[in-house]
Amino acid sequence: MESHETSRITGIDEAYRPLPSLYLVFMSLWFISALCWTLNTFKNRHFQQTNNLQWMLAAIPLIKALQLMLSFLFWYSCFYLQICSLWMSFGAYVTGVLFQTASFVSFLLISHGYCITCERLSIPERRTTAALGCVLYLILVGHRASVPYFSVLLVLSYFSSFSVIFHHISQNLLVLREQLSFIEDEDVHAMHDAVYTKYTMFKKFQGAMQIVAVAEIAIFINLDSSTENYWLRLFVREWAQFCIFVYIGYV
Repeated sequence: MESHETSRITGIDEAYRPLPSLYLVFMSLWFISALCWTLNTFKNRHFQQTNNLQWMLAAIPLIKALQLMLSFLFWYSCFYLQICSLWMSFGAYVTGVLFQTASFVSFLLISHGYCITCERLSIPERRTTAALGCVLYLILVGHRASVPYFSVLLVLSYFSSFSVIFHHISQNLLVLREQLSFIEDEDVHAMHDAVYTKYTMFKKFQGAMQIVAVAEIAIFINLDSSTENYWLRLFVREWAQFCIFVYIGYV
């Protein structure tokens, strides 16, 4: 009776009541993941070639944990303190967009082979990555603000980003495959393990990107805006994102 009265006073649908607990659980998972990733990166800091990329990737779980923390505080205060903070809502909105943008930029960097097959990107590659990241950020802002036609722009942005990612992954796999063939022909076993490790890494990353593409399509075409099962859709989306990043971190 008391919870019903609170929802009636604040004007919040009772279907949203599981959200604070849900956000708290996923915030804890992402925070633990970020902590483990950071500690692992610090322990392996002597590997200079990959350490820069690892530090960049370690920031992504922190951004996600911050977004989930703000979302948790917003919904908790709405239900239990009867105060819905506009600033917390806006903070969750901004960090959510930042998380998606940072994720795709990191995917682009990995697909280019940054800190894996090359120490730095070429100037055209930097410009392409920066341009795609900026465009995606602006489109995500417009899409989440329900600006007309931004859904179409988001589809085009995803299509171009995934095209670039898969193109560069294929190029790197081709180069590494040629290197492996050369090593086997010349019987240079000293370099085989290092090159083969990079090859398997890109193959696994290619599979991960295919999963990400399918997940993004599934999220985008889910047009159900009903509140009854919102918490369940949120759970599936957040769990999918967490599993994908854990897998990429493992790769």
